[in-house]
Amino acid sequence: MRSPLRTVAAGSIAAVALLAAGAVFGLRETPPPAPAPVAAQAPADRLAESISRAQARLRELPRDHETWAALGLAYVERARVTADPSLYPKAEGALRRSLKVRAADNPVALVGLGALANARHEFAAARTFATDALRGNPYNADAYGVLADAHTQLGDAPAATAAIQRMLDLRPGLAAYARASYDLEQHGRLTEATGLMRRALDAAVDPADVAFCRNQLGDLAWFAGDLEGAATEYAAGIAADPSYQPLLRGRARVAAASGRIDAAIADAATVATRTPTPDTLMEYAELLRLGGRAPEAERQLKLADAAHKIFVANGGSDDLTGAQLALTRGDAASAVRLARSEWRRRPFADVADVLGRALHAAGRDAEALPYARRAAGLGPRNASYAYHLATVSLAVGDDAGARAALRRVRELNPYFSPTDGPTAARALSALEAQR
Repeated sequence: MRSPLRTVAAGSIAAVALLAAGAVFGLRETPPPAPAPVAAQAPADRLAESISRAQARLRELPRDHETWAALGLAYVERARVTADPSLYPKAEGALRRSLKVRAADNPVALVGLGALANARHEFAAARTFATDALRGNPYNADAYGVLADAHTQLGDAPAATAAIQRMLDLRPGLAAYARASYDLEQHGRLTEATGLMRRALDAAVDPADVAFCRNQLGDLAWFAGDLEGAATEYAAGIAADPSYQPLLRGRARVAAASGRIDAAIADAATVATRTPTPDTLMEYAELLRLGGRAPEAERQLKLADAAHKIFVANGGSDDLTGAQLALTRGDAASAVRLARSEWRRRPFADVADVLGRALHAAGRDAEALPYARRAAGLGPRNASYAYHLATVSLAVGDDAGARAALRRVRELNPYFSPTDGPTAARALSALEAQR
């Protein structure tokens, strides 16, 4: 495979258009991991205005297929911004109405359905919609964005890189830069990924775009174990746009790693209240437990379980989160079953990691080891994956393998988890003392 992503000329980045290239919940792998990056977050009130205008126009022109498609895209994006998957059926209805009005030569509706499929974690369907859109218009940059997100989650890294490169060639804006940076990160090339996001930041003008870029840079610094650099980027992003929730998630991680648990809990509480996804609620629960507030943590886990059920009820497919929730309940058998189901759908690093953890929790370490190794190989810069590989290696009696994995954790990011980070350091010290 060619080196991921040729150098592109940094063009000016205008304010990101509504759902520039299809939304997927989350941005990059941060504990707990999440899917691929998306365009900068559009303010909820601006989306509400767009939806209202589209609805008014459709009352007068009910056969306006373009406005039906735009309405569907707005619903998908609002669902992402507000963490409200109940908007997914409305989005699907509007997008399919657009196709009903105009079945042929309607790439916007197909891209919208692809974005919706990605948001629902139906990545194979998203790939199909994007491919259909490109068949009608091979120069559709938005379709390549949807296609790249789908390929990434389906574990087809070469195809994802190719789609991102094509998107860069067609429209080198923020949505393409973000995906390119993520792709470089997935290949362990953090320096280049950071450089690309700095070029995007240099051209960003809109506060939402600045906040998005700063968050990406903060996450990259975090993955490199640079607490000070991450804190600086998150603070700059919050100064640009205080409403951008991922920045508070990042600031909470830094606070927890620095021993400021109360500050971390406060930020996590704000995020979980404003965007109550299973991920944000589980992160909040972990911090509450670390702060000695176990009953409150249990309540957040129940809310996370409810949020997951709402996601599934509205057409989402997410056995990965189901497996993670099962692990928090100590239900290893269910975690294994759900993680295996997800692995069959998408052989992605996140899924390999959770499946390895589930098998380890079930006492099936010989089976867990290949998945732990697969996750660490697919995510070469992820300290969490390296730590989980170390725990499984210890369980099978491979002290040398565990020592190597724990050294990798120390090299990558010893602060990767406020609970597992100190455990990893103690385990490495014990192994080093045995030599």
